Amino acid sequence: MKKHIIIALALVTALNATAQLQIDMSHESPLRKLQIAELAIKSLYVDSVDEKKLVEDGIRGMLEKLDPHSSYSTPKEVKAMNEPLAGNFEGIGVQFNMIDDTLLVIQPVTGGPSEKAGIVAGDRIVSVNDSAIAGVKMAKEEIMRRLRGPKGTKVLLGVVRRGISDKLVFKVTRDKIPVNTIDATYMIRPSIGYIRIGSFGATTHEEFVESLAKLKEQGMRALILDLQSNGGGYLQAAVDVANELLPKNDLIVYTTGRRVPRMEYHAKGDGMFQEGNIVVLVDEYTASAAEIVTGAVQDQDRGIVVGRRTFGKGLVQRPIDLPDGSMIRLTIAHYYTPSGRCIQKPYEKGKADDYAMDVYNRLKHGELTNADSIHFADSLKCYTLRKHRTVYGGGGIMPDHFVPLDTLAYTNFHRQLSARSLIINTNLKYVDAHRKELQKRYQSFEQFKRGYEFPQEEIDKMVAEAAKQNIKPKDDAEMVKATPRLKLQLKALVARDLWDMSEYFAIINEESEIVKKGLECME
Repeated sequence: MKKHIIIALALVTALNATAQLQIDMSHESPLRKLQIAELAIKSLYVDSVDEKKLVEDGIRGMLEKLDPHSSYSTPKEVKAMNEPLAGNFEGIGVQFNMIDDTLLVIQPVTGGPSEKAGIVAGDRIVSVNDSAIAGVKMAKEEIMRRLRGPKGTKVLLGVVRRGISDKLVFKVTRDKIPVNTIDATYMIRPSIGYIRIGSFGATTHEEFVESLAKLKEQGMRALILDLQSNGGGYLQAAVDVANELLPKNDLIVYTTGRRVPRMEYHAKGDGMFQEGNIVVLVDEYTASAAEIVTGAVQDQDRGIVVGRRTFGKGLVQRPIDLPDGSMIRLTIAHYYTPSGRCIQKPYEKGKADDYAMDVYNRLKHGELTNADSIHFADSLKCYTLRKHRTVYGGGGIMPDHFVPLDTLAYTNFHRQLSARSLIINTNLKYVDAHRKELQKRYQSFEQFKRGYEFPQEEIDKMVAEAAKQNIKPKDDAEMVKATPRLKLQLKALVARDLWDMSEYFAIINEESEIVKKGLECME
């Protein structure tokens, strides 16, 4: 009896679903046209079709006619996109680069699986589970795929170490590896701290709090917050970072859309750095969540902004997960800075290529090299909330102090050396050969910063190697101009390999015009 009741209920449910489907199909709606078109192509088209790809192309086609930031991603693309923002991935925990078709360990992650197993900087990983990965022209992506794996799984790594003739074998147990979104934290001057945020991810706020605490212990009373080339990330992460800088109840940002009610985000008043001067550094690649923090600091007159006009992304995307692991990121709202600015730069629907060329067009029109080339309509005028300074919406955030792009800073020869990886390879080979000697000579980074200069003979070797690839300076004057910047870049790379990214930026920033202007404004 019970079985018959269950069957009857199932039939009723199925009939109701069919009736509903018939109602939907009979309705004269665009969705019905789409369903019929897909069914017709799948059933009647002259050649076989990949139905999955057909649907994906259809989704992409719809989204491409909307704004430039609504997009579709495959499951593989979703994983690659989310990993840098998620705060961790699962693997063996090494920073590495490829040199002469071999994986060279730059640094093992502190406290990570590889360090615990005994792998050290300078090791060459030549095999994974008895399969050679060195000297076999294996793609970097394939090597990463073999090294990564679920937490708790084990992998055998064959390692060649300088000074040891036999190949070493290490059994490494994979684990969760943190992905840091803060690139650098250090005292750039007495009482002035420096923090560079690379993106806004799940762990950014936690990292930022740790950085503030570290710098305050070292006597920080003012902060340079570097958001250059920060492409954004999670809105909530930006709100949490701004909260550390603003007094209680200060508006940070608000969002609103056609089907999304206005939502405001305010500072809670529990921030770690509510007093003390702030300078925010930005450029033409500072976007999205980074612009939220910049706009909040500027509009609330909490600090000043130095650099060049930001990218201008004021659209909020909502991720819509699809059953197969793919994702639609659909724009659902605009966000506005505290003064009411929408900083989304203009765009035409369906013309993503034109939108992507915006930064190039700014350079062509002189906007990156001359502040007078940047024009805002009076209708876009707004005022900061405390000092009532004039600011503008309608396309990025204009800094309080403009720093022109120095288009002559890098010679064409320098750019070609970089593009062909000759600079990075020179650094890797040099550090690999002299690591122990350098560590013994320079007991501290301050000693290295004051006393080290990258050897001219190594520059000469790089230039000779470049000549074999038909890369040459056009004359002696170009070589003379390129040499100081090459030495600075290589010194910074050596510092990175001996210590970390904070030390890299501690050297490279000393010649950055935007950083120098930020320090000048701070002082």
